[in-house]
Order: sequence, then C-alpha cells, then structure tokens
Amino acid sequence: MENIKTAVLNTTDEICALVDRLVLLHQQPNLPSPIMYIDLEGVALSRSGTLSIFTLLTDRGTPNREVCLIDVHTLGAQAFEAAGENGKTLKDILQDENIPKVFFDVRNDSDALFAHFGVALKGVEDVPLMESATRETTVSRKFVTSLSKCIEKNVVMSPSAKASWQLAKTRGERMFRRELGGSYEVFNQRPIPKDIISYCAGDVQYLPELRQRFWGSSHKWLDLVSEGSKQRVAKSQQPDYQPHGRDRAIAPWSKEQHTLLDQRHYVPPIPSYFNDYLDDPFDYDQDGYWYDDSPTSCRDIISDCDMHLYYSD
Repeated sequence: MENIKTAVLNTTDEICALVDRLVLLHQQPNLPSPIMYIDLEGVALSRSGTLSIFTLLTDRGTPNREVCLIDVHTLGAQAFEAAGENGKTLKDILQDENIPKVFFDVRNDSDALFAHFGVALKGVEDVPLMESATRETTVSRKFVTSLSKCIEKNVVMSPSAKASWQLAKTRGERMFRRELGGSYEVFNQRPIPKDIISYCAGDVQYLPELRQRFWGSSHKWLDLVSEGSKQRVAKSQQPDYQPHGRDRAIAPWSKEQHTLLDQRHYVPPIPSYFNDYLDDPFDYDQDGYWYDDSPTSCRDIISDCDMHLYYSD
C-alpha cells in the first residue's frame, strides 16, 4: 500500500502499548474528526464463524496515519482484555460512547465482537448509512453501496494510488474467495500472508476520506445516521440476527425516514419574476434583437396617468 505504515500486533505488550496510545490520543480536546477506523476479517465472520483479524487505522491527519492488524486468532480474548498502564483495555475503548469509531457496515463486525468476546460497540459511525442518506430520493436510496464502489465513486486519488489499492484488493480476494480458488481459512494462516495484510489495510485506508466526504456534506441527516448506526449494532446483538441474506443490501430506512430525507434534500425551485411577462409586448427580429418599428416620441415615455400634465385637447 502507498504511504501508509502497517504493522501486525500479536503480543499482549503490543496491545497494551496500543491501548495507552489510543487513550492518550483521545485526551486531546476538540478533536476535529474520529481517530479510529475499523474493519474485521474472519472465517464466516459472525457469531457462527470466527473473528481472526481486527484491522485498525489510526488517523491523526495525513500523512500521520497508521494501520495495525491485531491478530485475534493468536491472542484470543487478550486482544480486548489486556490492560494498559492506566487500566484501560481495547474493550473499554470500543464500548466508550464518547470515542467515535468508523466502520463500513458494522453489522457482522458487531455480531462477532459481541458473540465471541462480549464487546458491545458504542460510538459507531457507519459509512454506508452516511452515503445512503446523501442520496436525494427514496428510489435512489433503495440499496446500500459496497466499499469498492463507494471508494471508486467518492475518493479522489492519483492513478498510481488507485492502481495500488485495486491491486491489493484483487490479490487479497484471490486468496479467500472460493470462486477464485481461495479459502477464508487464509485469515487464520500464520504468519499472516503479505497479500492479506495489504488487503486488510486497503479496507480501512480510505475510510477517513469517505467519512469526511459524507459527514461533512450536510448536517441535515446526521441524527438519522447516528440513530441508524445504533440500531444496526443493537440488531446485530439480537438472538434472531441473520448475518447473511440478500435483504442485507436493502437500505434500512423506514417509510417515514425516507420521507424525512426527501424533505431535507428538497430544494424549492428558484422563483421566476418574469412569468407575468411571457407575452412580451416588444417585437424582436430573427436574431433576437429588439425591433424598433417607429420613432420614439414623448407619448412612448410618459405614462397614461400623467399624460394630462403634458398634453391637452
């Protein structure tokens, strides 16, 4: 990946150091944007599968971005329970409402974290909901977008950066997608293959740009996105949650929410002050210029109501 430092954390000492650093970063007042951008990988990632890799991008502003892959397959619960010097754990941070965390579709990530490690996410901002809410009509909001399409459509990058990102995605997918000859068990392979490291980094690399693009575009719908993100987390923790299915591509907005979004996007047409003059009394020639068909006299300038002041019979 271009211009981004990536590391694999597979010891409790490294986790403790990460937690201390995150706590310190979040002690800064008036942070302009979130620091934590997260994505998870595993074999059938969900309550019925495994959580193998926890990818975290910490953003302190370009170029001060770092990506770490927490090796959950190796560390197990210690990845979330190892405490730093101040007694805080990664689990504490993930469950802190006042520390924002940005995901791209939090549902299965939340399901796996809650089911396997008892982590009840809070402070979540879900990018697909942001992107969906920026669409202007109910029809255009029917389905949520994928990460790849969202990045390609909304992130401006150089040709070389785009080629690097696409190559990392392609190589990674070849290793785990069955139709390409891969297996999801590759996420449990140790040491983690370089192509999987690059793939995981690519999934979080442009989340800060996407969040800035959508979150900063309008304040009209932020309340709906915040509530929608909370509902996604809550539903993922329910006993009847289904981690797979075609209906997952459908946007979560209710009829009332669609109507509210339509109203908030509505821009009234600019009024025309010339509608009353559609029947133009003036004559124009074929080139659009006003045609003066006779000499101008005082009667052309003086209004009828004042005519008696200048003329008398």
